Amino acid sequence: MSRDRRESQTPWSQSVSDVLERTDVSQSEGLTEKEVERRRARFGPNELREAERRRWVEILADQFKSFIVLLLAAAGIAAFVLGDVIEGVAIFAVLVINGAIGFVTEMRAVSSMESLQEITEIEARVRRAGEENGIPAEDLVPGDIVVLEAGDLVPADLRIVEPSKLQIDESALTGESVPVGKTSEPLDEDVPLAERENMLYKGTYVTRGSAEAVVAATGPDTELGHISASLQEAAEEQTPLQQKLDDLGQKLVPFLLVVATIVLVSGWLRGQDLFLMVETAIALAIATVPEGLPVVATLVLARGMWRMADRNALITNLASVETLGSTTIICTDKTGTLTENEMTVAEYELANGTVEVSGTGLDTDGTFQHGDQELDEPRDPVMQEALEVGVLCNNASVTEQEGETDATGDPMEVALLIAGLKGGLDRDELLDSMPEAREVSFDPSVKMMATYHDVNGDYKVAVKGAPEAVIESSTRIVTGDDTEELSGSDRKEWLQKSDRMAEDGLRVLALARKEVDSTENPPYEDLSLLGLVGFIDPPREEVRSTIQGCQDAGMRVIMVTGDHAGTARNIAHSVGLVDTDNVEVVEGRQLDDPENLSQEEKDRFVNASVFARVNPANKLDLIDLHQVVGSIVAMTGDGVNDAPALKKADIGVAMGQRGTQVAQEASDMILRDDNFESIYHAVREGRIIFSNIRKFVLYLMSCNLSELLAILIATLLGFPLPLLPLQILFLNVVTDIFPAFALGACGGSRDIMDRSPRNPDEPIMTRTHWTELGFYGILISVATIGAFVIGGSMHAGGMETEEAVTISFLTLAFAQLWHVFNVREVTSGILRNEVTENLYVWGALGLSTLILFGAVYLPGISLALSTTPLSLEGWLVVFGMSLIPLGVGQVEREFRRRFEIPQLDF
Repeated sequence: MSRDRRESQTPWSQSVSDVLERTDVSQSEGLTEKEVERRRARFGPNELREAERRRWVEILADQFKSFIVLLLAAAGIAAFVLGDVIEGVAIFAVLVINGAIGFVTEMRAVSSMESLQEITEIEARVRRAGEENGIPAEDLVPGDIVVLEAGDLVPADLRIVEPSKLQIDESALTGESVPVGKTSEPLDEDVPLAERENMLYKGTYVTRGSAEAVVAATGPDTELGHISASLQEAAEEQTPLQQKLDDLGQKLVPFLLVVATIVLVSGWLRGQDLFLMVETAIALAIATVPEGLPVVATLVLARGMWRMADRNALITNLASVETLGSTTIICTDKTGTLTENEMTVAEYELANGTVEVSGTGLDTDGTFQHGDQELDEPRDPVMQEALEVGVLCNNASVTEQEGETDATGDPMEVALLIAGLKGGLDRDELLDSMPEAREVSFDPSVKMMATYHDVNGDYKVAVKGAPEAVIESSTRIVTGDDTEELSGSDRKEWLQKSDRMAEDGLRVLALARKEVDSTENPPYEDLSLLGLVGFIDPPREEVRSTIQGCQDAGMRVIMVTGDHAGTARNIAHSVGLVDTDNVEVVEGRQLDDPENLSQEEKDRFVNASVFARVNPANKLDLIDLHQVVGSIVAMTGDGVNDAPALKKADIGVAMGQRGTQVAQEASDMILRDDNFESIYHAVREGRIIFSNIRKFVLYLMSCNLSELLAILIATLLGFPLPLLPLQILFLNVVTDIFPAFALGACGGSRDIMDRSPRNPDEPIMTRTHWTELGFYGILISVATIGAFVIGGSMHAGGMETEEAVTISFLTLAFAQLWHVFNVREVTSGILRNEVTENLYVWGALGLSTLILFGAVYLPGISLALSTTPLSLEGWLVVFGMSLIPLGVGQVEREFRRRFEIPQLDF
């Protein structure tokens, strides 16, 4: 590779003049519109190469790929071939409804993602043909001269040309939580990305100062674009729920074929009409396939997805809805998720004591607690001067309009301005009385910043910075109206105070001042130390109870942060993540070589709850450690550097407000409010969804089995058929479906978050549930045969009469309707539970009852179904026998609840 080519790819190693020459642009004039068009044609728009969105045709086709859907389609075709047009139409109507629900739901997810991306669209200020104008960032091309101010998002990869007091928040790309200072000086060619002090990268944020810079790369050629492209190679797999439903469908095929064959052969051998037995066997085979299963499953998932969206959790695919219910580990960031993401001054450590400050975030109301005194405004002169220095040595801005507070700039500087307002100090008013004459911007090499202010011809120098730097530069300490000499032992004591504050979870700055007669005097010599100021990002109010809820639900919450160990420990203790403030904090460097970890170290890290100083690679290693031991891991993240971990986690959770587009595209769930509580609600919804799916699967299949067993028992006993083929199909299509739909809308039992997470490998129907299925199927079928026998004994014609068949048909139908109450969870009560409190269930029962009465008393339908109106005696038999399975089922569930048999719970 030629030297010119290599340098064009490493603009940080070139001087400003070389960069401008190679990009063929004048800093004062910028590019011409003609040149912009030429470069746009060459490089394309300044947009990330988005993950290819599936076309609507592909999304629609995906709704019909599962085995059970194909099985239903085959059953529908068979119904048409045999002349059962009603059943055929019903089956294909179900398939169409199922496909429509899944299609609409996934299209809504795509639309929501596009809406989120539209929110993140930004403008850039660019100089072209000598004029500055705002343009959409997507219109930038390499070589454009971009003008940036505090508060701007960096719209492309830029080489700094002319910086002024510039600091950048690069946490989205590098994970570094503290803003970094920038320069325009060339650097070594092999300097790592995080140390490229003359480069600005797309997606980062200007916290202070201003700059002019030239565009070095756009769109997919940016660092953000490279990471985005690497995440789009993973192939989609069939969802766990799809696999479970398909497995269920495949188990049904041999079973229904065997039973249908037994019914056909045994009935024919006992002298039944061969055509009737063939028709009955086919009807049973078709009826055994639960038509409602795929549509109800899709509807339940879709409903859960919409309910989560209402709670600010946007699910990007249906599979994640079900997987959430199995989550055992939640690895969460601290800033903005567990905390408010608003730095707040918590205390000042002064020579004459500690002053605690109340109020959080941008709230300008607060008090100052100094010893036994709590004041709205501090009267202590040292405290007053500490507030003053924090307000003067500052580049942030705070505005208050109509009761709303708006802030721009470095979060810690904003916090100092808010503290000043609490103490009655307004920056603009202070600057009117003490105009700023000079600023020495923050220098990473000295870790301090200073401003000079004119006071009657002399100058007050206000200084803030890292404690070790300010303390080292101080020769005196302010004790009140006077100062005292600062000895070596005093410096050591103040450094220890700083360490203690950091161990308590505070970010710490030191404040100092001095008076000089000229702005040319050096800023950092012979300073008078005022004291230390501690900042905290306060925990969200609801986090403590939410973490307790997660722990009660059998989920471990693990804090994974890039912050100092002391800060992580303090926040973990304050939100209830750990019981003691002496808990071990694992630092990311301990995970740097995962292949050489001993088993003892792996076990220790798996059991740890707090991780600090963690980088993106550490997050991947942590996920690996937990997944190897069988945990289902949810991982939160917001930056580009978090995207690989979000992709690898079982549930990747991106932030919707501060999250980057790359992080959102790599995730399974996006929190619109960046709130940890939303994860808890999403997990709860995931558990409810699987519980509801299990309910309606058990309900539908036990109803279908009861129809099959009723025919089989009657055939084996030599009885006439208690149900006619069309009656079987009518029950399967009409009366079963509505209660199943309603079960899918159950709100979940009150104790659903008091249990351990479900094993993700657990099938929808466990061995226990298959036993339940057989129990309920036999119970309902025996009640149906009993009613058939009783009905036959009531008339001279015996069981051959139309009334006897009507009694058995209605007994079976109503027994299936009442059976909906048998699928309540074992831990819930008889009268008040998730089924009885579901209004949709009562609506479904009412509708199905009306349909059944219509099947008996409406001439057209009754003729087609061969039913006849019943006498009072006949209706008493129907309701008496149909209630037996409900009574026995409730006794069985109450027995299990009282004797606590948890392995049988739903």
